[in-house]
Amino acid sequence: MAKKVGNRQRKTLVCTVCGEENYRIEKNVKNTTERLELNRYCPRCRKHTQHKEKK
Repeated sequence: MAKKVGNRQRKTLVCTVCGEENYRIEKNVKNTTERLELNRYCPRCRKHTQHKEKK
């Protein structure tokens, strides 16, 4: 398989309530310069919480 080349990088989303690293996503860092903030399900908190992109 060919290796992906470009501006996409793998980023980690962290729960703002408990600090658990729950999700890995791919993001185009050239088009989206600010950090992502998404509402996702946290299995540790057992509810939907705000998840932010890790530093």
